[in-house]
Amino acid sequence: MKRLQWPSWMPIDPYILLLLGTVGLAALLPARGTGADVASGASTAAIAFLFFLYGARLSTREAVEGLKHWRLHVTVLACTFVVFPLLGLAARGLEPLLLSHNLYTGLLFLTLVPSTIQSSIAFTSMARGNVPAAICAGSFSSLAGIVVTPLLAAALLGSSGGGFSADSLVKIVLQLLVPFLAGQVLRRWIGGFITRHKKVLGYVDRGSILLVVYTAFSEGMVQGIWHQVSAVRLAGLLAVEAVLLAVMLTLTWYGGKALGFQREDRIAIQFAGSKKSLASGLPMASVLFGAHASLAVLPLMLFHQMQLMVCAVIAKRRAHDPEAATTPVPPVAASRIAVGTAPRSD
Repeated sequence: MKRLQWPSWMPIDPYILLLLGTVGLAALLPARGTGADVASGASTAAIAFLFFLYGARLSTREAVEGLKHWRLHVTVLACTFVVFPLLGLAARGLEPLLLSHNLYTGLLFLTLVPSTIQSSIAFTSMARGNVPAAICAGSFSSLAGIVVTPLLAAALLGSSGGGFSADSLVKIVLQLLVPFLAGQVLRRWIGGFITRHKKVLGYVDRGSILLVVYTAFSEGMVQGIWHQVSAVRLAGLLAVEAVLLAVMLTLTWYGGKALGFQREDRIAIQFAGSKKSLASGLPMASVLFGAHASLAVLPLMLFHQMQLMVCAVIAKRRAHDPEAATTPVPPVAASRIAVGTAPRSD
């Protein structure tokens, strides 16, 4: 019997449907009282375990090898942590006319989170780009984001971040950085186990994120913050995010050309430098924003689905470019990944 697969023509990532279902569950049955305390504790443990797995997966040897292509990685990091935040700050002029304060805060936070790994690799492979560079660029971005994202949030969001303070930085260190480093230290002994059970642990990844989403949106429902969001505001947010994604896709592609990168490198820069990680951003938002996390992660969830749909189209077109005809297909088992078929939503 063939394993059921999500149709490649379906324009929605199935994991996004699970996330939306989780939001619906939180709206109908939010955690309250003792249940909220249990959900909060489980969410905290899930976040720590999630980043422990991130640390255990990252190969130190691959990271060191990737440093040889340092110009590309610096370019991706600059796009992720400099250009994106500058565009986020420029969008401040849209508040309060187009975006409410909370939605703008979430939009600005979206610009601060690291790039993706899995989908960047998948789309780079589909477009016949430099897959090893995409692997290293995504890994470096995720690693840097554990430190850089909280620091940028402290500098740019300040008190508007829903209670962001020095205590949040301590929580980031204890819940994210320490487990990540523990995973790196223990990788020598558990790396083989992680590799052999990658598929099962991928479900743990996604389940942990769903728990974080349920906890955050439950807190939002109990506090009634969803009454602050209207259909007009959501439409405005989608329009702003569409412009943001279009600008970043254009800058990464033509900027890479201006910097003298070859086609394969430009593809890796475009897909790694224009995307934002849902898997990293959701746990960070839960730690940084607390009860306000539900509105803070809404822009990130919408942007994530948008980037998957748009990048899938671009990757398919890049694969049929005349320049790609003489480029060998990269040896990565991600070429089957299209919109909605990625094994892990990042």
